[in-house]
Amino acid sequence: MDVIYRKGRASVAEVLERMPEPPGYSAVRAMLRILEEKGHLRHEEDGPRYVYLPTLPRDEARDSALKHVVRTFFGGSREAAVAALLDDENISDANLDQLAELIDHARGQGR
Repeated sequence: MDVIYRKGRASVAEVLERMPEPPGYSAVRAMLRILEEKGHLRHEEDGPRYVYLPTLPRDEARDSALKHVVRTFFGGSREAAVAALLDDENISDANLDQLAELIDHARGQGR
């Protein structure tokens, strides 16, 4: 999905070219077919090949996926999800400061 979002549209071969450790052609083709069946992608015919396009803008897909993760793994609790992210010992003081600024901004917006 990342390759397709970055390019806007891509064939199986183009996805393979841009993957750091690509599996085989058939595996990528199968994954794109599954993503299409699930409604994340659609395809257009471009001569003998299919070109895949996302069905939703990246930010909408991101929001939907994040909500799904929070529901599935954290019982719908945003606080538990954030706590799990903060539990990472690799989070820097700079990252914590950025998060504090985002929280302050959200509070200022009445959220």
